[in-house]
Amino acid sequence: MPARRLLIIYLLLSVALLLLSLADISWVFLISVNVLFILASLFDLLFLPKRSQIKTIRHVADEMERGLGYQTEIEFSNTSAYPITFRIIDDLPQSFHQNFPIMGFAKANSVSRLNYETTATVRGKYELQKLYIRYASRFGLWEKQMAVRQADTVKVIPDLSETRRYLENAQAFLLYEGAKIRKYQSGTGEFSRIRNYVVGDDPRKINWRQTAKLQEVMTNEYEPEHGKYITILIDCGRMMGAELKKGNRLEKTLEASITVVTAALKNGDYVGVLAFSNDIKVFVPPAKGMDQLQKILQSIYHLQADARESNYAGVMSYLQTVQKKRSLILLFSDIHTFLHEESTLHYIKRLRQKHLFLMIGIEDEALARETKQYPATVKQGMRKSIAQQQMQVKRLEKAKWEAQGLVMIEAKKEKLATEAVSQVIHWMNQGLL
Repeated sequence: MPARRLLIIYLLLSVALLLLSLADISWVFLISVNVLFILASLFDLLFLPKRSQIKTIRHVADEMERGLGYQTEIEFSNTSAYPITFRIIDDLPQSFHQNFPIMGFAKANSVSRLNYETTATVRGKYELQKLYIRYASRFGLWEKQMAVRQADTVKVIPDLSETRRYLENAQAFLLYEGAKIRKYQSGTGEFSRIRNYVVGDDPRKINWRQTAKLQEVMTNEYEPEHGKYITILIDCGRMMGAELKKGNRLEKTLEASITVVTAALKNGDYVGVLAFSNDIKVFVPPAKGMDQLQKILQSIYHLQADARESNYAGVMSYLQTVQKKRSLILLFSDIHTFLHEESTLHYIKRLRQKHLFLMIGIEDEALARETKQYPATVKQGMRKSIAQQQMQVKRLEKAKWEAQGLVMIEAKKEKLATEAVSQVIHWMNQGLL
């Protein structure tokens, strides 16, 4: 196909011939010049490699975390005797940030490597099928176009930044030292290690032998007994698709869930996950060990919010049949929707007889903001009064459910993972399981 350079030269030639035509130049001369120019340009094709002499290999990550940038390398091989310039467009889905085409230059009998960065914005499993290439000789008059078939599979998983922060430094993630670990009941838990005394620790746990030896105040650290059961319920119903500034509620819930799974597995507990909307979508039976983290991640990374209401009664009934051992049931859902499900209360009461139940939702920032607005106009006053009424109704309904022993917590979206892990550690430290 003609390249841009050929079209520009031909345009300039046409303008020159147009000007010459004003001086009584014959049509035979004009046509002859055009034909000779086109024939001469075809010699450029002799310096273009055959398609079989061009090879490409794409090196792409098997897994990408949503919202994070990843480098992809393309290995471009030119086995011909001619240098070429080329452009490449990769077969990325529309949900990936793209900056194509990629420009490059390949010498004769050489291998070039190009890198480009892309960011995936939607979780799921994607198939990359082809690489689209256009290349031209050093003269750049004509180009050849080809599509190289190379199948790659890319999984876009939730953002694991919160999980990595916890694994790298649990203390910095949620003040794990002192502030959280000391909340176990006296006489419960097992010895973990000896560490420096921090403000807020129980003085009765000071290790005087190590203190005298090191000339520093040292304290014994205890942690809950390992091997407890935790079942995480993830709501994928309509309200979990509500958009936030970045992503939606389900995105934040998945990120927080994986962080809780990591913290519990690292503590030696058994962790299972159940995702649902109007029906059961995913169920991963409880197990221990860090291999369980990968099993859970591969089972839930593709979950999307459905345009249907959540069937809380159905999932609670199902949970009673599959979870026989006493466990902490952690439900991630929209609290406002859950409070209006009166039929669920019966199943929750039955679960509460054997299991502990904790529900965590994302705070409705728009509603909270409306309650704090100064009513400068009548319309703003009406909006504020309705928002306050909604908050009051929610507070009364929560009190009714919490009177049955069902704890409900709302957290800001950026603090959801921290709050969830803190609550799980707190409950484990109390020895309630």
